[in-house]
Amino acid sequence: MNSLAMELAQSIMYVAPLLVPIVGSIALFGFLAVATWADSRRKEREAFFRHELLKKIAENPGSNADQVMQLLRQEETDRLERMRNGIRLGGWVTLGVGIGVMLLLSQLVRVSGLWAVGAIPALIGAALLVHTFGMVRRAVPNR
Repeated sequence: MNSLAMELAQSIMYVAPLLVPIVGSIALFGFLAVATWADSRRKEREAFFRHELLKKIAENPGSNADQVMQLLRQEETDRLERMRNGIRLGGWVTLGVGIGVMLLLSQLVRVSGLWAVGAIPALIGAALLVHTFGMVRRAVPNR
């Protein structure tokens, strides 16, 4: 009986480290599923209320309608600006990672030209930055 308990304890000791990543991944993906569902419900509610607001404005045009339409335009402008800022931040981070990889490879590995591997993320970051500055120039004359 004692040896059976010892064998069970040893088998649990071998299996327990395997259960940690399994349970962790199940919990992570379960959380991501619930978070995605909640976010989609929030967006759906926002779209519904925006539609109802626009329908009421169409039914009762007046001075309040102009103010509400201006508010909706301002919200759209703010949304685009947040998107531009997010892309710009991603560009700066990617550019920094590329420069860091270039410096790291140039110091660690003395193979000629291997440092240029870091140019790939650096150029992607530069392209993102150029794109965001182009977005700002295109969006300003329209507003």
